[in-house]
Amino acid sequence: MEKKCLDCGDILRGRTDKKFCSDQCRNNYNNRLNRETNNFVRNVHGLLRRNRRILADLYAEGKVKVHKDALFALGYNFSFFTHIIETSNGRKFQYCFEYGYCESGDDFIELKMNSQYIDYN
Repeated sequence: MEKKCLDCGDILRGRTDKKFCSDQCRNNYNNRLNRETNNFVRNVHGLLRRNRRILADLYAEGKVKVHKDALFALGYNFSFFTHIIETSNGRKFQYCFEYGYCESGDDFIELKMNSQYIDYN
């Protein structure tokens, strides 16, 4: 009985436990299997990068407080952040990598940068 490549269907020659005829077929097969998982991760990572860029741009402009609607207008997605840090006085900052924000009332957002994550090398 001849074994066939799991990707292209060509007849396999060589080792008896061989599953693919080439590295390209092995890569194609595994990429096809993992496509949906990779797309989900890629999409979430894209949202996190966009959120970080929005916060970084506002922070670089010297903004310390902005209206929540301004973040919405720039395309910020409040559902995606990397972590939460609670301060000693009970305020919760939601961070997107090193840039974070805390709601300060009246629909305003206080921006903050956590310098702990910056690499100075």
